[in-house]
Amino acid sequence: MTDYNLVYLLDGKIYINLTNSCTNNCVFCIRNIKEDVVGANLFLNTENVKAEDVIKQLEAMKDNLSSEIVFCGYGEPMLKLDILKEVAKYIKKNYPKTILRVNTNGHANLVYKKNVLPGLKGLIDKFSVSLNGENEEVYNKISLPTIKGAYEAVKDFIKEAVKEGFDTTATIVTGYKDYDVDMPKCIEITKDLGAKFRERPWLDNGY
Repeated sequence: MTDYNLVYLLDGKIYINLTNSCTNNCVFCIRNIKEDVVGANLFLNTENVKAEDVIKQLEAMKDNLSSEIVFCGYGEPMLKLDILKEVAKYIKKNYPKTILRVNTNGHANLVYKKNVLPGLKGLIDKFSVSLNGENEEVYNKISLPTIKGAYEAVKDFIKEAVKEGFDTTATIVTGYKDYDVDMPKCIEITKDLGAKFRERPWLDNGY
C-alpha cells in the first residue's frame, strides 16, 4: 500500500481524495467492496484534512501530472468545498494548463442551501455528476441518499452547471447485479438538462 490517501494515481491521472463523508451510500460504491484503488488506501484517518496536506502530496507526485486532475475519492469532494477551492486555486496558479474535474453526486447546492457553482468559475473546468437513475424511486434504491430531495437536487445541479458554462456530464452505472436503470430515459433527461451523457459499465474491481 502507498501512503497517497489524499492524492493517488488512476489510469495515468492524478486523483484527489478530500473526504470519506458522503450524502449517498450507493450500492455499487467501490468503498463498500475494497479499501484501496490501485494500491492506494483511500480510507482517511481523519476528516480534518487541510489544503496544505493535499498540496504537499500533490507536489510529491508532480512528475505524474497530466492534462487533467480529478477530485474524486471515497467521499463527496464538494462536502469539502473550501479546501477544494483552495487546492484548485493552487493548481490553476502553478499548473495553469491543467484541466480540473470534479466527480460529484450533485448534492452541493442542497447541502449548502445556495448555488455554489458561480464561486467555482475559473477554478473547475468539468463536472461529472452521478444521475444514477431515471426517477426518484430508482435513484433512491441505488444511491441510498441521506438527505431529502436528493434526486431533484441532482438534476437542478446539472442544469445550473450547464447554465454557468461548465463542461457537464451526467453519468449512470449499468450492469451492477440486478439493478436496472432505463438508459434511454436517462439520456433523454440529460439532453433536456443540456448536459453530456456517459454510461459507466460496472467493473468487478469498481473502476
